[in-house]
Amino acid sequence: MSQTGYIDPSLYSLLPQEEVLEVEHKAGQLFIGIPRETCMQEKRVALTPESVNRLCAQGHRVHVETDAGKDARFTDRDFSEAGAQIEQGPDKIYEADIILKVEPPSAEEIERMKPKQTLISALQLRMRDKAYFEALTAKKITALSFEGIQDESGIAPIVRSMSEIAGGTSILIAAELMNNLKGGSGRLLGGVSGVPAASVAILGAGTVGTYAAKTALGLGAQVMVFDESLSRLRRLQEAVQHPLNTSIMQPSHLRTALGYCDVAIGAVRSQKGRTPCMVSEEMVQQMKAGSVIVFESSRPTDHDRPTFEEHGIVHYCVPNIPSRVSRTASAALSNVLGPLLDEVGQSGGLEELLRRRKGVRSGLYLYNGVLTSKVLGEYYGLSYSEADLFFGS
Repeated sequence: MSQTGYIDPSLYSLLPQEEVLEVEHKAGQLFIGIPRETCMQEKRVALTPESVNRLCAQGHRVHVETDAGKDARFTDRDFSEAGAQIEQGPDKIYEADIILKVEPPSAEEIERMKPKQTLISALQLRMRDKAYFEALTAKKITALSFEGIQDESGIAPIVRSMSEIAGGTSILIAAELMNNLKGGSGRLLGGVSGVPAASVAILGAGTVGTYAAKTALGLGAQVMVFDESLSRLRRLQEAVQHPLNTSIMQPSHLRTALGYCDVAIGAVRSQKGRTPCMVSEEMVQQMKAGSVIVFESSRPTDHDRPTFEEHGIVHYCVPNIPSRVSRTASAALSNVLGPLLDEVGQSGGLEELLRRRKGVRSGLYLYNGVLTSKVLGEYYGLSYSEADLFFGS
């Protein structure tokens, strides 16, 4: 230092500096309740025993209702040995701070919930009504939807996993329905030496369509994929790495393909509202007798009675295909939800994680009873405040 008080800038590093510390958020113990699904068609469970074991090892409490994993071939003993507390009924489950479900809660289940709880489940917007949101709002519930939660790359991992399952499984279902005992054409999907393979038309080149195409090609079928987006068709061709035909969704081309195909798979998913109608009744009437359609339609079916025949065509219209392979689907759900819950605990609570992770925040549609989704607010005529106002952009 000179007599004038001037300090050479090169000497600043030698002076005592104020220490800057990262604020550490104290990890908290979570109390998680997993009720048995009451919808008869829902066979998945939100966490597998392996994920429960990891959460319990971190000091979290997990209570599981008896038989919650039965339809996914997980026993109460599996969960108990993993560290969960098994409850004989739903009452104790709904005392938890976080309720983890697959299906959205019914009106009766919402009635069981206590104020200020956190709900993590599917939303299934097309099946909800205004009263559903009003009931959750009255209890000041904080709710996250499977469909909205995003990872670091902006992908909805649960939607993607369930779409992968639906795409691959749809082809296996169609292959079974083609046999004579199911009313099909009696053809083998992949053919044999000297006998041509069956033809599969897939409408949609997203995740469902991509995995349907991969499975169909793997079984030896001839595949044609339609989509309105040329870029999606290019991505699908790169993903399958196998020769297949693709086409923009032109009615004349689609009508021709449906006229000679043995299987038609509906893999178009609308981002908002109802899935658009791509196949008219006239197109269905022109299909070959014994052909198989795996579509969501205006006449949905269920796992108990999954098919009906119309115009000589076998229709499979079950909207919840992943529940058909419940053990795989449960594991896929658990791969996302287990680490998410662990991160909630390590962050010191859901609020802090919502503040830090915009992708998780994108799944938030209720915060302490306040609707945080503009889409839901405008659709149902409910007041809302966007989540970024609570947690910052």
